[in-house]
Amino acid sequence: HRNLTIDLGNGLKTNAQLTVPAVGEGPFPGVLFFGPAGAGSVLSPTTPYTPMAEYLSERGFAVLRYDKPGVGLNSTIIDSNAWGNLTFDNMKQNAEKALSVLLQQPEVNATKKATLIGHSEGTNFPPRVAVDNPDKVRNMILIAPVAGNWRTDIIYFQEVAKPLLYAENILDKGHLGQISVKEASKDPIFQKLVGENLTQLLLNPTNVTEQNNTNDDLISIEGVLKPALVRGYENDTSINASHLSEKCIALYGCPSLGKSFSALPSVIGMIGNVSSNIGILILEGQNDSQTPLQQALLLQQRLTEANHPDHQIIVYPDLGHNFVPSNQWISSSGQIPEYVLQDLFEWLSSPSRQK
Repeated sequence: HRNLTIDLGNGLKTNAQLTVPAVGEGPFPGVLFFGPAGAGSVLSPTTPYTPMAEYLSERGFAVLRYDKPGVGLNSTIIDSNAWGNLTFDNMKQNAEKALSVLLQQPEVNATKKATLIGHSEGTNFPPRVAVDNPDKVRNMILIAPVAGNWRTDIIYFQEVAKPLLYAENILDKGHLGQISVKEASKDPIFQKLVGENLTQLLLNPTNVTEQNNTNDDLISIEGVLKPALVRGYENDTSINASHLSEKCIALYGCPSLGKSFSALPSVIGMIGNVSSNIGILILEGQNDSQTPLQQALLLQQRLTEANHPDHQIIVYPDLGHNFVPSNQWISSSGQIPEYVLQDLFEWLSSPSRQK
């Protein structure tokens, strides 16, 4: 591979890496990768995206990955100003700069256009970049995609709907609409779903309602747990001016980023505008607990309605958000199985998609 520095303008630069085939006569078809939420580097040798880039380069593709501005290796923030002020619009402009850089590399066949691959948050970029740059994009692959609104669909699912489902299906053994606080506090999965702070969540004066005081330990799912989760969600997603002006080094993104993503029109509302010449592959794990399967199915349905001629969805049983075997509640981490990479490569290398 070759290390690059991408000039993002306004004095900002970021690290990038072009992984090229070791054998074969170039130039090669180009692939550009967009990573998930957070300050993790997509260039680190331990990230699952490095084996993905190597897998594709061994099979004749040149793959460019780049980090978000302000991010270093091992999930470190090296420039809190660049990271703290990041917005969706900045990220889309960076994506378009990276695409131009990819197509300018001598190892890359610019006449064949590029394939854009996004994972999770990164799936917000390929459809929008493709609509605005149809002359540069040939295919896109959306892995664990976002279809709806970031705040009301994705974050609400993660912070409210999923813990409620777990409470109803797992903790409420008698199906009486109640759970035991003691049991719930000892349940490691539930604790993880509510951010390890169930008791903190419930410490709110509005919870001292008539609770059938026969058993103080039991709380109503609908009457107590749900309002507490909704309050937590609203607290996490409401952004005021003072939040925006504070220095931020939060690894999963700062208020300016959250605000800009929440204001975005949904991908489902615009994906029908992608050129009919661009192939679209959607990959989804059936046990995805972060961007649930329904999101991928909504995109597939919308593409069908729009009569898009080349779109396909592959759903993998037992795999979670990171394409590692997972239960339906919590995503495991690890390396992407080779059979997923093989499906991705076979779809991509079909002659009709390399014209």
